[in-house]
Amino acid sequence: MKLSFLLTLLLGSLVTHLPAVEAKPAKPNIVILYADDMGYGDLACQNPESKIPTPHLDRLAGEGLRFTDAHSSSGICSPSRYALLTGRFHWRKFHGIVNSFGPPVFDSELTLPKMLKQQGYRTACIGKWHLGWDWDAIKKPGAQPNPTTGYRPDAFDWSRPIPGGPLARGFDYYFGDDVPNFPPYTWFENDRVLTVPSEPLTITPKTAEGAWECRPGPMAPGWDFYGVMPRLTAKAVDWIAQRKSDKEPFFLYFPFTSPHAPIVPAPEFVGKSKAGGYGDYVVQTDATVGAVLRALDEHGLSQNTIVVFSADNGPEHYAYERIRNFQHRSAGPLRGLKRDIWEGGHRVPFIVRWPGVVTPGGVRDALISQVDLMATLAAAIGAVLPAGTADDSHNLLPVWKDRAPSPRTTIVHNTNPKGYALRHQHWLLIDAKTGGVSKVPAWFDEANNYSKNDQPGELYDLSKDLPQRHNLYSQNPDKVAELQALLAKTREKGQVR
Repeated sequence: MKLSFLLTLLLGSLVTHLPAVEAKPAKPNIVILYADDMGYGDLACQNPESKIPTPHLDRLAGEGLRFTDAHSSSGICSPSRYALLTGRFHWRKFHGIVNSFGPPVFDSELTLPKMLKQQGYRTACIGKWHLGWDWDAIKKPGAQPNPTTGYRPDAFDWSRPIPGGPLARGFDYYFGDDVPNFPPYTWFENDRVLTVPSEPLTITPKTAEGAWECRPGPMAPGWDFYGVMPRLTAKAVDWIAQRKSDKEPFFLYFPFTSPHAPIVPAPEFVGKSKAGGYGDYVVQTDATVGAVLRALDEHGLSQNTIVVFSADNGPEHYAYERIRNFQHRSAGPLRGLKRDIWEGGHRVPFIVRWPGVVTPGGVRDALISQVDLMATLAAAIGAVLPAGTADDSHNLLPVWKDRAPSPRTTIVHNTNPKGYALRHQHWLLIDAKTGGVSKVPAWFDEANNYSKNDQPGELYDLSKDLPQRHNLYSQNPDKVAELQALLAKTREKGQVR
């Protein structure tokens, strides 16, 4: 027998008996679906009395983990988005929304897309940005807005790139309309507009709810409010399809423009709910979730993709009339709506699906915040956050994976500088005369047994009083003092991961 043949047999035997080397799993893709002004009670799986069918969100909840005590940072839009993307409570920096042609809210903070990009991710934002651009860079000298009609279409040099937007914050790609009810009414791709806004705003809504909220300013010719969500959905689905052959993992941040006003459901969704035009728009929002999930399935990406669904704040004030007209409670059992520091202003839907890691069909009442996504997703991909970043973010990966207790016991709620609230365990302190900002109709308070507050603040035990009907402020001065001290400490020093 030849020597070479013996060596071949010997080497083959050694290879056969070597211990198997386990392949390192690929980093998971990440998709964040972020609804706009959707209430805690708008999901059928979360509200047994909902008048709105949400089969795709129900499916996502059945395949993932649903949290019933999850919170956005603010009761309004831009601050919550900033907090989600930085892992920092918004009130450490600002309180209000970015107004029409407003500047960027970011400085040099490490953002979620920047962190993921450093870890080899391809990143995209498709949808509503509403975190500001450097409009001064393309504004023509001397251009000033009219108090009634806003900026003229020719106030800007639209041929130039607009700095300070998504590309400056870590996204490789952006496509969207910036804000659905603020000018300019046009499509953005990366740092430029696709169609020059050359006309003043005209709007002929088929539904009245929220139509007045469209602010005046330049518009692209033929701008179609009803076509915004369909085009964003198609763009997100197409972007996912392009990832099927990529070697690197991807991050898609898909902030919807729905069901924010103006309420513009596409024709195929009209009449699909029993909660009017808003309900139909929520059905369309649910269908967008379904389209994204279907795209992940069709391209073989579902099994290694983390999908997170949530919303930026509670439902708009039209939700009160929705109760009277359709018996649908967009805030579910909660008190308060968008802008309020009562629970309904910031307790939001939150679902996470991660096949093979998160046990499907779970429901948790653990206290969590959207600011926790930064530290949690860093842990999920094995990244280490640098010191001084994501200061308020807690790693919830053990909560997702192992149903461990939440490391978070405290959240500071805020919508404007005039009032703060502190959630600590099951206690809620409203360190202001009232937790309400949006006007509450007298009939609603009467029908739900809410009385006028005669105390300087509010205190609730949410384990016994989720609707916040029984103010314990005067009965528990020691608890009030304890929570006020904790609020001051948290605002001064922040939290440590």
